[in-house]
Amino acid sequence: MNKLSYTSGISSIPLLGITIGDKFDQIVEEFPQQEALIVHHQNIRWTYLELKTKVDQCAKALLACGLQKGDRVGIWSPNCSEWAVLQFATAKVGVVLVNINPSYRLHELNYALNQSGCVMLVHAHEFKTSFYSQMILELAPELPSSSFGNLVSKKLPDLKMSVVLSDSPEKGLLAWSEFMGKSESIEDKALQDRQANLAFDDPINIQYTSGTTGYPKGATLSHHNILNNGYFVAKTMNFTEKDRLIIPVPLYHCFGMVMGNLGCMTHGAAMIYPSKGFEPHAVLEAIQKEKATAVYGVPTMFIAQLEHPDFDTFDFSSLRTGIMAGSPCPIEVMKKVQTVMNMSEVQIAYGMTETSPVSTQTKIGTPLEKQVGTVGQVLPHIEVKVIDSETGLVCPIGEPGELCTRGYSVMLGYWNDKEKTNEAIDSARWMHTGDIAVMDDEGYLNIVGRIKDMIIRGGENIYPREIEEFLYSHPAISDVQVIGIPSKKYGEEVMAWVKVKEGMSTTEQEIIDFCAGKITHFKIPKFYKFTDDFPMTVTGKIRKIEMRKISMEELGLDG
Repeated sequence: MNKLSYTSGISSIPLLGITIGDKFDQIVEEFPQQEALIVHHQNIRWTYLELKTKVDQCAKALLACGLQKGDRVGIWSPNCSEWAVLQFATAKVGVVLVNINPSYRLHELNYALNQSGCVMLVHAHEFKTSFYSQMILELAPELPSSSFGNLVSKKLPDLKMSVVLSDSPEKGLLAWSEFMGKSESIEDKALQDRQANLAFDDPINIQYTSGTTGYPKGATLSHHNILNNGYFVAKTMNFTEKDRLIIPVPLYHCFGMVMGNLGCMTHGAAMIYPSKGFEPHAVLEAIQKEKATAVYGVPTMFIAQLEHPDFDTFDFSSLRTGIMAGSPCPIEVMKKVQTVMNMSEVQIAYGMTETSPVSTQTKIGTPLEKQVGTVGQVLPHIEVKVIDSETGLVCPIGEPGELCTRGYSVMLGYWNDKEKTNEAIDSARWMHTGDIAVMDDEGYLNIVGRIKDMIIRGGENIYPREIEEFLYSHPAISDVQVIGIPSKKYGEEVMAWVKVKEGMSTTEQEIIDFCAGKITHFKIPKFYKFTDDFPMTVTGKIRKIEMRKISMEELGLDG
């Protein structure tokens, strides 16, 4: 009988049966003088004890504002110290933190605040081309004539108050410092009592998934979901209180707030934010200045660092590990990160917001070909299987199918959306990822594409990832993304968007000649677009749906 594509993460280390707030207090007690949070653009350097002072002050301020267990508070801001403070403070008082994408505009903000029922919004004043204060006042013009906490808004019926991360707020908005000052009216005992009445299975975080179709869905995550995932991701990297992690990925996303903040906190390690948003030079500077041991990023971030003109002037000797995730990692990029960036123990992680996020990860000591050619093995206390989407049966080892995952990490559900929850999580609590994977006989998984991204050309199933990996080996190609576009003759044809390395050039014909005889003829892209960048989400995920739309318009296929 064929061996089946199923495996579970065995571990002698138990799950943490504790709330985020209680774990935070334990760590502060254990490592009070260890550096906890370093924010370069705010000139902040706090120990765990100093961070606790801020967190408890914020938690008491939330109580002073009348927030009850289960109420929702939105955070709409790029990376900053207040983000982390609010994350830990909401967890201490049982308030559900709603992560709002910093790139959201009016329509999306309106949707997220109403869909989650946010009572309070904490937001930056502005960032890049986003003027947050102006936008919230446009959505709730009633704010300037309302007393704090008593907003009655036509467009935002649940919202009662808005706090801005600024010392000179517009009328109707409360400054962060004034908000924090409200803590003085609350006794320590009130916070202790609230914290003691929280359960680790309570919802504590809502993260909106970018959703390629329709409105974003609010993945609802518990203390148990995200605390354990952060802990085991960092544990797999052998994190201790001596580790110092650069977090250039956005905090509003699981990569930053779970794998970053909670991964560090659960081990007493240091969280380091080099800038508000990703800036390659700021990351390189922070690595050297802070003697960082680890760096997180999506592949495009590592490419930007490696290609930075000043790259060779920085010292990477302190680096040991880190995680590359968010989208498929080019093999050549991975090899460079391991060698020239000194990250010999760098790991690849795979997951999704709905699974807190990580389900699989490579380990220290994993053979090179598995480090660069797979997304690792299942994490402790999680199960994964690869199934035939049509029959629901588990595929034999080596056969592609839909990846499903089950365990402590699977979200509670989509906020106020039973129908979408039931589509994603089946009756046996398996989360259906929508990703096509292949499992080998050691349990290593290779993600070969999205079910929706798979190209079907003349009846042949083509996985874009396979073609992308091959094209990365072309000497002039810096980055490449492969999509399918409509064809009357074959149903779909293969198209490649190509980014050429600086100072080099190539042509369509050269790429076709490079492919000839090395990959099957029907996998060789027929159409090409040379570009300097790709449509992306804030977290660095390539928006292939957007690429298809642009390509079809440019090729006159949109009819």
